[in-house]
Amino acid sequence: MKKFAVLAVAAALPLAAAAAPENYTFDPYHSFVNFAVDHVGFSTMYGRFNKAAGKMTVDAAAKTGSVEFTIETTSVDTGDGDKGGRPRSRDDHLRTADFFNVAEFPRMTYKSTGVKFSGDNATELEGQATLLGVTKPVMLKVDRWKCGPHPFSKKAMCGGNASGTIKRSDFGMKFGVPAIGDEVKLYIGFEAYKD
Repeated sequence: MKKFAVLAVAAALPLAAAAAPENYTFDPYHSFVNFAVDHVGFSTMYGRFNKAAGKMTVDAAAKTGSVEFTIETTSVDTGDGDKGGRPRSRDDHLRTADFFNVAEFPRMTYKSTGVKFSGDNATELEGQATLLGVTKPVMLKVDRWKCGPHPFSKKAMCGGNASGTIKRSDFGMKFGVPAIGDEVKLYIGFEAYKD
């Protein structure tokens, strides 16, 4: 009987050693959604959202994962929040119904439907973005990916950079097109601590 118990434990060890899905929560101080859009053909305008929250799950052994995050649209910031002598600042305008319509749609979301891996690294996120009440598929390329202990806190963390492109008119944001670019480039930097 003792020999059988030892064999049963030995047989179960590979299953116990297999990695299980691990959950992570975005660090709000080091996770931002940035964007770039052509501005009347003369320059590229850059901005970001200062408030975002998210969670992700990573199963390193199975090479699977998921991610979802929520962006507070009222936190849009292009560096022009002071109206001065103008009727409104650019950031104020972006919050109106011409663009993000934050009164009616205070949040936009992204939820992955699939994560592709190459070796140990996530390389692509397929998912659904919801903006202005419209949901569309959006693919994000994972440009950088790393999991390991944080160098200062020593807590387990995963993080990286992702990028993609959307057409804002696909979501009903048509103000100023084509003078103000329809194509918006997204750059997402994220760090997430293991729960």
